[in-house]
Amino acid sequence: MKPRYVFLAVISGLAVASFLAPVVSPSPLGILQNWGLMSIVLVALTIVAFFFEFETKATGSKEIALIGILGTVSAVVRIPFAAIPSVQPCTYLIICSGYVFGPLAGFMVGAITALVSNFFLGQGPWTIYQMFAWGLSGVSASYLRRLNPGRRGLIFFGVVWGYLFGIVMNLWFWAAFVYPLTPRTFLVSLLNSLWFDTAHAVANAIFLGLWGNKTISILERFRKRFQWQTSGPEKRAAALP
Repeated sequence: MKPRYVFLAVISGLAVASFLAPVVSPSPLGILQNWGLMSIVLVALTIVAFFFEFETKATGSKEIALIGILGTVSAVVRIPFAAIPSVQPCTYLIICSGYVFGPLAGFMVGAITALVSNFFLGQGPWTIYQMFAWGLSGVSASYLRRLNPGRRGLIFFGVVWGYLFGIVMNLWFWAAFVYPLTPRTFLVSLLNSLWFDTAHAVANAIFLGLWGNKTISILERFRKRFQWQTSGPEKRAAALP
């Protein structure tokens, strides 16, 4: 296994552990005085690992430019909907990008979306977690492609990520601001944001249902035009009925 894959796996595992460790009672990492800060550091390292991997995989300026454009467009479409809580049209575009261009491209589009859009909506410690959550939605979408899910499967996937995104953001809030860190307080944090997460899930379903197929078809044409190199099962075109 290549060293960068080992590095990526280790950092990703540490990021997950930073969220899950406080659930254990007593926490094996309870000696840390600021576990919220520690989790931010670990998630940031995970993002750096993905950026490093993309740097080694990108084969030309066209690929880098296309990812930059997709990330910027995704950030721009998020801004007008900021007044409507949790309605995030960028999620659908990130999913479509990862579906067509693969896991690294999907993560990059998601990370760029949060970073760029928050220059207008407000930067903060939440930016790191938004980059991480949206990036993972792009990564997972690339593996969804292998299942050839169809339109309904794509919509269901968007609904799932509406809630998963909320879970990641709630984990940040819980680890940083809630005391004590127990399963009960975590459940309360989840319930407090249930309506917002549901709004995100429903919005994802609407956007993917209305424009998911068309967006994927357009991106597929760009992928062929740019001769985008993917590997494994992702080489197979996945036509959505």
